[in-house]
Parts: sequence; C-alpha cells; structure tokens
Amino acid sequence: MHWTGRELVIDINEISSPPLISRVRGQITVTPHAVTSVELPLTSDGTHIWRPFAPSSDITVDLEAKGWQWSGHGYFDANFGTRALEQDFSFWTWGRYPTKAGATCIYDAVRRDGTTLDTAIAFDNAGRAKTVEAPPRTRFRNSLWQVKRETRADPGVMPKQVLSMLDAPFYARSAVQTQLNGEVVTGVHEALDLNRFASPLIKPMLAVRVPRRAGWSPGLAG
Repeated sequence: MHWTGRELVIDINEISSPPLISRVRGQITVTPHAVTSVELPLTSDGTHIWRPFAPSSDITVDLEAKGWQWSGHGYFDANFGTRALEQDFSFWTWGRYPTKAGATCIYDAVRRDGTTLDTAIAFDNAGRAKTVEAPPRTRFRNSLWQVKRETRADPGVMPKQVLSMLDAPFYARSAVQTQLNGEVVTGVHEALDLNRFASPLIKPMLAVRVPRRAGWSPGLAG
C-alpha cells in the first residue's frame, strides 16, 4: 500500500483461501473526501482505539478477473489495540452509513466489565466529526450462523440485510438498510460475538483463513 498525497493505492498479489484457491491480483484505489484526525477509545484505559481515517471516500477496484472491476462509495478505517479483543469485549456491532451530509458511524459494544459503549458519530464531507444522538438499538434477523445482530433504527423501523458479505460462526458482515432520524440509509454493518470467538472449538478455525507464519497467534487483536 502507498499514499500518493491524495489517494491510497493498494496493490494485490495474493492466493485466496480454501475452498476456491486461486490467484488474486489487481489494484484498489481509495480517494478520501477528507482525512480526519479522530480517534475513539473503545475502553476506558485506551487498550482499544478506533481510527476512522476517511469515513467518506471514492473507491475503484480493478482486479484481474472478469467482472471484478467497479467503482463506488467506500471508507477507510482501522482498529488498534494492546490486548486481544476477547479479553475486553463480549459482543459488539458497528455500522457505517452514508448520509446526505457525509456518513454516520455507530459503535455499540458490551465490555467484559459489564459496561457498554453506545456511540454515534456524524462526519461531514470535510471530515469534521461530532457525536450525535442516534435512535435506539434495534434487533434484526440473526446471521446464517445465528450471530445476534442489531443496529440503530427509528422507532417502528426494522433494519434488514440487503447483501451478505461474510458469514462466520462468530462474525457477520453485511450491507444493511435502516432509517436514522428520518433518513433511509444503507451501509456496511458488522456483528462480532467474542464469546463464540474465544471458544476453543471455534478459534482454531482461523487457521484455515489466516496464514500461520512464524510467531502467529490465534488472538484477535483490536
């Protein structure tokens, strides 16, 4: 990956994981509308940080396979941590929803100490951020692996999945449609069950999906 001064360019030359093993080559270009300086501590002692570098971006995908070329709306963020996620959290959901003004990101989590994280941040297209009031948490249909899912929605509105991206025993990622303060939005949503992830029956499954290089550990870092 390299930064040109206005674009993040990602060159890909990988081999996909089972069951469909194939070469994946190409380039992804992310052009932020603005780069933020926002950091959100997810725990009181700062062991986990969410960093939304570019909540609103344009993205172009050009992979060496028929039909794997497209452009659209995207984002770029990252999580950093000094402890494994399952040490500090039992469950969380996250959502990033494009809005007319920019994007709204929602972070809801249940920590191991029993406290909760309930945060909604609105970003404008200049990268300015502010904490906003969001409608209540609303349950919607569980994933295929029966991972619990919820996001924010106006009263009387039931969020719904419109596209499945990844479905695993402890994690679900999908495009979800909901309504926030009167605006119908569709964005990327994830639900992560850290109790399931910590299970000795499930954690070894990561070895199928994650390269086991020297020093590799099955812990899921923030």
